[in-house]
Amino acid sequence: MAALIKFSIGFLLFSFISPAIGQQCDLNNFVIGTVRSGREIEGKPEWNVQVVNTCKCPQSNIVLSCKGFQTVEPISPSIFNKVGDFCHINQDLPVQPQASVRFSYAWDPPFLLRPASAKVLC
Repeated sequence: MAALIKFSIGFLLFSFISPAIGQQCDLNNFVIGTVRSGREIEGKPEWNVQVVNTCKCPQSNIVLSCKGFQTVEPISPSIFNKVGDFCHINQDLPVQPQASVRFSYAWDPPFLLRPASAKVLC
């Protein structure tokens, strides 16, 4: 009987604590918006990109799939660093909940940037 009570108390405590520890964040917790700025650079339209972390936890090591990505507008490598077919965001530093990383590039057509990986810090 005592073992059953201990198990029940442990289970209840775990059920209250586990949502905070094991926050269920995944790549769907990134919203990537791309809008045309209205400017042209070297004859290419400029696109403003915003990567938003909608998770309740900070996320670091954010990598986007960006195969074939090109731009005629320089992007600071501290914000967007292309390595092969992947692009690292924010120098792999954490992006807080509801915070975003923004950058602009110029190319035609716009690229579909998709989250490839990230590390949840909860």
